[in-house]
Amino acid sequence: MLKQYKLKILITSFITLVPMFVGCILWNKLPDTIATHFDSDNVPNGWSSKPVAVFVIPIVMVALHLICLAVTSADPKYKNIGKKPLGIVFWIVPGVSLLGCGAIYTNALDIKIDSLFIAQIFIGVLIMVLGNILPKVKQNYSFGIKLPWTLNDEDNWNRTNRLAGWCMVIAGIIIIVTSFCKIVWILIPIVIITVGIPTVYSYLLFHKKAKETGK
Repeated sequence: MLKQYKLKILITSFITLVPMFVGCILWNKLPDTIATHFDSDNVPNGWSSKPVAVFVIPIVMVALHLICLAVTSADPKYKNIGKKPLGIVFWIVPGVSLLGCGAIYTNALDIKIDSLFIAQIFIGVLIMVLGNILPKVKQNYSFGIKLPWTLNDEDNWNRTNRLAGWCMVIAGIIIIVTSFCKIVWILIPIVIITVGIPTVYSYLLFHKKAKETGK
């Protein structure tokens, strides 16, 4: 995969590093100490030096991007992933880099933007997109509800990921709606429930089949 998508890897890696170039342009306007972490009320609670915020964070992001691509490329069933899920793997880290660093810079420049609201909308839309794609993905080790019994049983995989897709779409809608009410704490419970329901359902399918076949 890495050779096949060499140009796309270069483009997405460059986009991931765009905040670094923006930071260089804004260098003289940025304070020496920059807030790089925020609590659930969008209040800064973690700070870094200007070089760390401008250079280290984007470089760490591009390293994470390349690791994600390398791990996906090493999947023995990589060809089953499909173009749309693979597209998400390519663009998720660049998107997070632009969004995260954008929030850091706007706060440092005292530009009033509700970055937490934007982030929650981003997460909600992403989960909805994943939910629409998930039911169409074939068995693989990188994308989907990957459990021993789903990977060993195609029917279990299909039924589990079909349910997971519906759960993710509903979860995405809930996250988007609650973002307007500033309900941030709901993210973790929603993720746990969204993953937990298909996991339990998948195990029940496995247990039922094992009981029927006597294995």
